Amino acid sequence: MARPIEFDYDRVLENAMQQFWREGYEASSVQKLLDATGINRGTLYNSFGDKDTFFTLCVERYNNKLKANIDATLGNSKLAAGLAIESYIENVIHLAPTKQRIMGCLLVNSVCESINLNKDMQKLIRKSLNTVLRAFQSRTRELEKAKQLKRGLKADPAAESLMNLLQGLYVSARNGRSPKQLSETLKTGLDSIKK
Repeated sequence: MARPIEFDYDRVLENAMQQFWREGYEASSVQKLLDATGINRGTLYNSFGDKDTFFTLCVERYNNKLKANIDATLGNSKLAAGLAIESYIENVIHLAPTKQRIMGCLLVNSVCESINLNKDMQKLIRKSLNTVLRAFQSRTRELEKAKQLKRGLKADPAAESLMNLLQGLYVSARNGRSPKQLSETLKTGLDSIKK
């Protein structure tokens, strides 16, 4: 009787997530996923399903990391709204390991290649990004109530501006911009919405 293959589920999922994050869904062939995770084809299909399911599991893992960052910053009621917003984005720029920072964002990268994703995966990516948008909206509503937004600017468009800023920073990081350059862009972006 053949002994079942043992593997570390979390390590395999982390390595697969890194592969999708680094090269994207389309470029991450099944063989590249096998090479990145150290599992064989049978284990992939038996334990994780097909490539689409594997990608979905990886996005959910990424979302857990995203949620932890949101909880520590945007969701932290002890932080003032402006500081919470700045802290969340600063985490992307400075606290993320260099290797991750230069890969950008798995979600933003996936939006850029969404033509290659099926409708369920596209929906998952949009839902994931909307989690960040809602967290920004919660804080920009606080800023609006406290009259700390630029004159005439409302909370929801301010949150959309922050999403655009964040996504632009991810793309700039992937394009090789230094943390100092990213910080300067962040300051300019925040100055454009806050008094």
